Amino acid sequence: MAEDIHFEGVSVRKRHPWGVWGLTLITLGIYGLVWWFRINRELRDYSAAVGRPLDNNPHLAWLAIFPGIFLFFVPPFFTTVYTARRIRAVQDMIAGRQIQEVDSWISGILMAVYVFILGAFGWFIGPYMQGALNAMWDEARERSSATPPTTASSPY
Repeated sequence: MAEDIHFEGVSVRKRHPWGVWGLTLITLGIYGLVWWFRINRELRDYSAAVGRPLDNNPHLAWLAIFPGIFLFFVPPFFTTVYTARRIRAVQDMIAGRQIQEVDSWISGILMAVYVFILGAFGWFIGPYMQGALNAMWDEARERSSATPPTTASSPY
């Protein structure tokens, strides 16, 4: 089950890391695309709310995955690396340190394994990044005056 956390005008969602993988598998990749857009939007909105905008565009991050996957793997690799860097940047904004390590090159390698070897079964980038996002949002909630979490009715 997902948990919404509300900060100063920003709503982020903690999702079960393996739920991201499972829903991506069940929906034949559709949920993975939705999840990718949403985490990039959450990163953009949170960074803007704390006064240090990352200036990323969630739509372009999504387009790099699909239809970018058909352009010889280059766009998905780079959007994965840059999204991992955005997660690290927001972690630095929250705590001044890495809360849970998200290596941008490991993320890129996981994307390569996904694309070239395992197909949908190899989409382990979801649990890897979502686990780091969950730790990051927990830390942010502890450091801010966040409103109490609410349980979401949808798995997004």
